[in-house]
Amino acid sequence: MAVKTANVTARIQPEIKESAEAILENLGIPVSVFIDMTYRQVIATNGVPFDLKAPRAISTRDTMTDSQFDSVMENGLMQAKSDDSKAAKDVFAELRKRV
Repeated sequence: MAVKTANVTARIQPEIKESAEAILENLGIPVSVFIDMTYRQVIATNGVPFDLKAPRAISTRDTMTDSQFDSVMENGLMQAKSDDSKAAKDVFAELRKRV
């Protein structure tokens, strides 16, 4: 077995690191093994081993039909009437995860 002597250093957002490491821990995969596996897949596929796609654009009023807009507004009204809402800070936190 080859001796492992190379280091990989990367700076990423702490929340991303923590979330990914928690998932890897649940899977029983050490971070170093995951990085090694990923590098091996880059070599085996001669590229990135997953699809890289731009996220879908968020629908705006300009891109919606009148019926789509009415449906969005109706859902919002129903949520408001049933007090099914979220704090603004939570909504923005979810949006940051998507970007």
